[in-house]
Amino acid sequence: MTEGFTVKRYRQPVKRYVQTMSLKDDPQLIEKYRAAHARENFWPEIKAGIQAVGILEMELYIIGNRVVMIVETPLDFDWDSAMAKLATLPRQQEWEDYVAIFQRCSQGATSDEKWQMTERMFYLYE
Repeated sequence: MTEGFTVKRYRQPVKRYVQTMSLKDDPQLIEKYRAAHARENFWPEIKAGIQAVGILEMELYIIGNRVVMIVETPLDFDWDSAMAKLATLPRQQEWEDYVAIFQRCSQGATSDEKWQMTERMFYLYE
């Protein structure tokens, strides 16, 4: 894709978190995982929960069976407390159990247990 993606602008500075996870290396399961995240299939309760814990934007990128998630939040966002709250919201564990079919993870894992936080090692501008 050569046209790139528009970066969302906010009226406030934001923090960015980048996480990664592996899917099961099965093309049919990967297609179903992609379909589960299509706008028309994504569960509204999950979107509402993500917004309720203070996440401003969330994007998923995929290459092969590797998924990268970029999350943007306000500066005062506390990741651990937000993920603990998210795990208690309606249908969240049901969603996690459903998408676990496609993911390389333990049964019953929460979102925060599945995704690995990356370390930023380079940036071009101050």
